[in-house]
Amino acid sequence: MSGVFTEEQEQLRRYARQWLDERAPLDTVRKISETPEGFDLDQWSELGSLGWLGIAVGEPYGGSGFGFEELAVLSEEMGRTLYPSPFLSTVVIGAWLVERLGDEEQRSEILPPLVRGELRLAVAAGTAAVHDFTARDAGSKWVVSGQARFVLDGCSADTLIVEAATDAGSRLFLVEGNAEGLERQPLSVMDLTRPQAGVTATDVEAVPLGEGPADEVVARALDRGIAALAMEQVGGAQACLDMSVSYAKVRHQFGRPIGSFQAIKHMCADMLVAVESARSAAYHLAGAIDQNPDEVAIAAPVAKSFCSEAYEKAAGDTIQIHGGIGFTWEHDAHLYLKRAKSSALLFGDAGHHRAILASRLGIE
Repeated sequence: MSGVFTEEQEQLRRYARQWLDERAPLDTVRKISETPEGFDLDQWSELGSLGWLGIAVGEPYGGSGFGFEELAVLSEEMGRTLYPSPFLSTVVIGAWLVERLGDEEQRSEILPPLVRGELRLAVAAGTAAVHDFTARDAGSKWVVSGQARFVLDGCSADTLIVEAATDAGSRLFLVEGNAEGLERQPLSVMDLTRPQAGVTATDVEAVPLGEGPADEVVARALDRGIAALAMEQVGGAQACLDMSVSYAKVRHQFGRPIGSFQAIKHMCADMLVAVESARSAAYHLAGAIDQNPDEVAIAAPVAKSFCSEAYEKAAGDTIQIHGGIGFTWEHDAHLYLKRAKSSALLFGDAGHHRAILASRLGIE
């Protein structure tokens, strides 16, 4: 993805922006994020009817069969409005793991209802959560024990995909959300638009997802998550920039708009440079996922580290530009700051990904 979208992708962007502006303005986002589920079930079903939940799922399972770039367009628009939904965990990561690893029975059982908005997934694997699960073959079934924290949408998921250690290495397992021996507790998090859960399993019956070690495929799935998150961060950072510039034009001090003051000009200019640089990194990674997979190993840590810091800067500067009102609960600026902080830590912070980048480049 070079930043030049196809006409079909631009149409998807325009419609997604229109739908989000009409159905999920920020006052609605506040109300949704304060519900026990953390998302609107009716709207989630509506996303299924719009085709968004299956946009990258194969046609045999009810999806549209598009690629990651279409997912990226939706992710950027959802990040712009802070839309609270299990899109990242269910559609971007979970559905891909099931379609990539599942047998025909598992794909047919999980993917069609997922596409319709009737089933949601959560993932406790790799850096998607802090987890420590073990699995053992109990003869006629597998059982999983252990715990995980910071599982995205862990309480609302119908099925969990967990990574567990076995005698033959780590493997992925499907665990039903209502399984006996499984406990899920919502965590108190700073960013209410992205709910997380603590999960404890005690000899919970599980079904293997795929065969053999899961490390490589989990890494690929998380690269998809990182790419979608980077697109979200770009959308959020752009919203902060737009909000700041608009306010700088209408807020007057000493008889003139504050945007005429050099300090505010420089702040907005620096924000613009950071946002556009982040967009370049995120778009490059999103395009590489399907088109140039060999580039992902370098592009992913670059995008994650840069987009995280760019979003944090944009959100922080937005509060500064808005002055006293920017610190209030009534203003929306703090929602973006909280999302920026939580996104910066998700899948590892900037320092973690710079260390990965250095290792992959052979820099000691």
